Amino acid sequence: MSPENRWALALSIEVAVSATVLNAVVGIPLAYLLARRRFWGHAALDLLVTLPLVLPPTVTGYYLIVLLGRRGVLGAPLYDLTGWTVAFTPTAAVIAATVMALPLLVRTARAAIESVDQDLERASYTLGRSEWQTALAVTLPLARNGILAGLVLAFARALGEFGATLMLAGNIPGRTTTVPLAIYTAVQTGERGDAFVLVGLLTGLSCLVLVAAGRLGARAT
Repeated sequence: MSPENRWALALSIEVAVSATVLNAVVGIPLAYLLARRRFWGHAALDLLVTLPLVLPPTVTGYYLIVLLGRRGVLGAPLYDLTGWTVAFTPTAAVIAATVMALPLLVRTARAAIESVDQDLERASYTLGRSEWQTALAVTLPLARNGILAGLVLAFARALGEFGATLMLAGNIPGRTTTVPLAIYTAVQTGERGDAFVLVGLLTGLSCLVLVAAGRLGARAT
């Protein structure tokens, strides 16, 4: 591979790992709330979390630009205060990958949490544990394999993210070009050898991820 493609591979892995960590921090609590709580706005929150799964990635990317772009709802005040914009930076690639991967983690983790026997949680309450103590000591450990499967799938989705990343982060060589964007560029410029190598790498990684997620999912059932 060329140095540019090696850099793109390193950036893709960095983005995928960062997005997976962010998804764990945000997605697992969201999955628990959706699985175990009923509150005003529950359906709206569920819809908002799931929407990137069904929208075209470029549409999600457009919404991210409207929100975080230099003239966006949040991006404009940020730029006025700091002179820095999220758009067209590696941070933008992480945000795009996080948003696109979040539904996979939340849906998988939610199903795992809902499968936990609530009688075990009630027994924990009778021992004096609070709801969050019970969640940390009983619910999440029992749902562990399903949550791990969701994290693995989220990593794979973040690694292969293209449309929303292109919209928010752009395709700047040596700065925001991830492997999917490098493949697109290689095909457009006729560099089929580079495209073949990168496609093979992503395909191999995706197969490993699917095998790992399948095994974890089987253990969770």
